[in-house]
Amino acid sequence: MPLCDLHTHTTASDGQYTPTELVGLAKNRRLSVLAVTDHDTIAGVNEAQRAGEALGLTVIRGVELSAREYPNFHILGYGFRDGDTELARLCEQLRAGRDERKYKIVDFLREKGVDIDLSEVEELAGGEVIARPHFALVMVKHGYAATNREAFDRYLDTEEFRQKVKRFKADARTCVEAIKAAGGKVSLAHPYQMGLPDSELEELVSCLKGWGLDAIECHYPKYTRSQQEFYLRLTEKFQLHRTGGSDFHGEKVKPEVELAALELELDWLTEDDWIGKGS
Repeated sequence: MPLCDLHTHTTASDGQYTPTELVGLAKNRRLSVLAVTDHDTIAGVNEAQRAGEALGLTVIRGVELSAREYPNFHILGYGFRDGDTELARLCEQLRAGRDERKYKIVDFLREKGVDIDLSEVEELAGGEVIARPHFALVMVKHGYAATNREAFDRYLDTEEFRQKVKRFKADARTCVEAIKAAGGKVSLAHPYQMGLPDSELEELVSCLKGWGLDAIECHYPKYTRSQQEFYLRLTEKFQLHRTGGSDFHGEKVKPEVELAALELELDWLTEDDWIGKGS
């Protein structure tokens, strides 16, 4: 089976490396298949596919959508069409919501005594999406936190933050159906991050399956053995495929996370010739 990583991020959202640079890193890692899954945007996938074609590496068009029902409820889309699709329009709504949120984040941080310049965050971001890791990096630079993780734990991922700093998110069914309408496949990302009891997660997977869910992310660097075993059982019960990835952002953003090199069965995902296979 080919070595792959189906969960990565670039400068199109909150990753450290450009799509071209990420593909180069994947080639050096000896990967055969890479999915670029930026948060709420597909702005980097065409560049990544061109780079993949040049290097002989299969690049799957991907995206990671944020659903509104639970914190950290993320849905991965793979292999969707380019062009004016419902998914592309949804991504534009999500991008606009993030753009509005950046002002709320600045105000929230100032209430906490963290005074940073939005223009510095925007310059650092550079791409389509301004996300919390960009704020975290600037906070670390100016000494408001020692690490990105501390910036999240103290400020950017607290219950108070979630209540005061909100942005547009679609419901999960809309996310799934937008990906499917564009001809894509759907996987549930890192389920543990929602913090749901197993019984509630199983109910959620049942609903998602009814809307078109194809897979669960069963391989992820932060899973415990029991978590992974439960997700594998869910794929068996609901006849779903298994995906996996590193959630790679780059060492400046997530220093503990390296690109994965997973052996996964991908025939169901790479059967279409428009996903961007390298020569």
